[in-house]
Amino acid sequence: MELRRAVLRSFDAATYTATVQVVGSRSAFLDGVPVSRGLPATELVAGRDCVLLLFESTDPADAMLLGIH
Repeated sequence: MELRRAVLRSFDAATYTATVQVVGSRSAFLDGVPVSRGLPATELVAGRDCVLLLFESTDPADAMLLGIH
């Protein structure tokens, strides 16, 4: 497991998933990333920095957004 810093690009409240951009990657976005239900939807605003957990560092699709800061 690996924690990475990312930027929230969009949030879908209906599915509680997000599109994020890992810091250091200019063009790669991860779509459909599950978001922790412990995070209030009102805080999930595009442009916010966030913490991304990658369960498998070789598979960026296997991730979860854990926190906003």
